[in-house]
Amino acid sequence: MAVVKARESDVALLARLLRAEAEGEGEYGMLLVGNVGINRVRANCLDFIGIRTIPQMIFQPHAFEAVLYGYFYQSAREREKRLARRCINGERHWPAKFSLWYFRPEGDCPPTWYDQPLAGRYKLHCFYQPTPETCENVYNTF
Repeated sequence: MAVVKARESDVALLARLLRAEAEGEGEYGMLLVGNVGINRVRANCLDFIGIRTIPQMIFQPHAFEAVLYGYFYQSAREREKRLARRCINGERHWPAKFSLWYFRPEGDCPPTWYDQPLAGRYKLHCFYQPTPETCENVYNTF
């Protein structure tokens, strides 16, 4: 059962984001990107207050660099759509289980990002989750 409302066009949009942001990190890496996105829709805290839909989350200004490049605008593939549906249905994985941010540094992961602690690293991306004091919702939405 879906944890956020999603039409088929939303599934395809999320699938395109997964591929554009993390295709090189395999299916698990793409699931982690999806986890962060769904967390942003559900959290309603910090930089994500009022973000209630997948399109709002993806096209929030400065949220994802991938939307600036043509690769993001290619048609969604079935592989990524299946991964997107898993995220929409609430499947979550460490280190993105409660994360609201990720990025790809040139070296080691900084201990904080946007003043939030490092949750962990998967391949080239570092994931950051808010503390319960700054965003309790991300821990209580599932």
